[in-house]
Amino acid sequence: MKSIGIISHPDCLRHEMGKGHPEQPARLTAIEEALQKVDFKEALKNYEAPLATREQLGKVHEADYIDEIFSLAPKSGLIYLDPDTAMNPYTLSAALRAAGAVAYGVDLVMTGKVDKVFCMVRPPGHHAEKARAMGFCFFNNIAVGVKQALEQHQLTHVAIIDFDVHHGNGTENILQQEERVLLCSSFQHPFYPFSGAETASDHILNLPLPEGTHGQLWRKQIEDKWLEKMRDFKPQLLFFSAGFDGYKNDELAHFCLVEEDYFWLTEQVLQVTEESAHRRVISVLEGGYNLEGLGPCVVAHLRAML
Repeated sequence: MKSIGIISHPDCLRHEMGKGHPEQPARLTAIEEALQKVDFKEALKNYEAPLATREQLGKVHEADYIDEIFSLAPKSGLIYLDPDTAMNPYTLSAALRAAGAVAYGVDLVMTGKVDKVFCMVRPPGHHAEKARAMGFCFFNNIAVGVKQALEQHQLTHVAIIDFDVHHGNGTENILQQEERVLLCSSFQHPFYPFSGAETASDHILNLPLPEGTHGQLWRKQIEDKWLEKMRDFKPQLLFFSAGFDGYKNDELAHFCLVEEDYFWLTEQVLQVTEESAHRRVISVLEGGYNLEGLGPCVVAHLRAML
């Protein structure tokens, strides 16, 4: 059986943004409990996420911004960077582990230690821009990993599939001029962060979809607008910005997706890129706030990888 490296760290459980905040430590606990019950546990290998280095962060974020995040880290209480995004005394370490996990995952896959990786980390990252924290995100975890693949492993074709229900504005902001990357993002529109629908780019394929989108429409749009272009692009490595907040019962959005939809997307993407990417995958947790649905959705995603 193929293997999946599960990269995480206890620091990711210590980051909290206040009572009742949807981006809560219980998200990781829900995933861990679901993974304990799967019938493919022998395929999962656990790894500890390292701290991202300033050099790695500097590939995607401005130096002054990195300095600001370090300087704002509180010794107690909460510091709010925007109305939704706050730091407690453990946030900086958690954010560094989350970004470090993705770079480490790239190294593990590219050196053949594992076939695929799931970064079970928080805080998420795809809203973090070059010089702005927002939407629960501090560092752009997936962009850090992409730069690791491009620069440390000399890849020339990398694909990102961002299926979070919110547009990955930060990833687009950082990689908008990087033509070695094919960025495919599906999201509810109009909806937070109210971006992406007007993007015109040969290597950024945004898929704005209306409130109430269900699996049939979502799958049809992906088939029509992504899959052939992914095949033609011939990515050597796949990244998933794996946000499960499009799930039907998630209170932070208004899509109607179910576990089988996430299985389908993962399977389809791996099939059309199998020849070029050799089924090499780095998946990174983004959103997903319904605790009953999050674990089963992640399990479906990982099962399709296998």
